Amino acid sequence: MEKIIFSIVSLNISEKTGVAKKPVYKITLVENKGVYSDAHFGKIDDRQVSLLAYEDIEESNSLLKDKNIILKAGDFAENITTKNIVLHELKIGQKVYINDVVLEVSKIGKSCHNSCNIKNIVGDCIMPKRGIFMRVIKGGVITNEDTGSCNI
Repeated sequence: MEKIIFSIVSLNISEKTGVAKKPVYKITLVENKGVYSDAHFGKIDDRQVSLLAYEDIEESNSLLKDKNIILKAGDFAENITTKNIVLHELKIGQKVYINDVVLEVSKIGKSCHNSCNIKNIVGDCIMPKRGIFMRVIKGGVITNEDTGSCNI
C-alpha cells in the first residue's frame, strides 16, 4: 500500500443547505454527526462530511473561462476542499486521517437536486461525479494548515 499525503485548501460551512459554503479557518468534526455548525450536521448518516478536490474545481473553471465565471472552494457546498488526492477514486469504507480525526468514505457522488446553486449558474455540477462523502469515525478539530493522509 502507498500512503498519500494531501493538503487542505479550504474548510467550509453554511447555515442552510443548497447554497455555497463560506470558508472558515477551522472546523470541529463530531463523531457520527458531521461538521459542527454546518447545515447538514446530524442530518444524513452517509453524508456527514463532503469533500471535493481543488483540482476538480480548477478543471470546472477551465471549462467556464468564456463565461467570466470563477468558482472557488466552497462553491460546490463541500466542507473540505483538498489538493493532491484523487478523491473520487477512493473506495467505500476507506479511512482518511487528518490529525486525530478519522473519516471513512461512505458515499461517492450524489444526485444533484434542482435547487443546486452551481447547476443553476453553470449548467452542470461536478459534485455528483467527483465529490465524496464521509462519516466521522473519530472527531476533533482541523484547520486550513493541516494535512491529511490515506493508504491506497
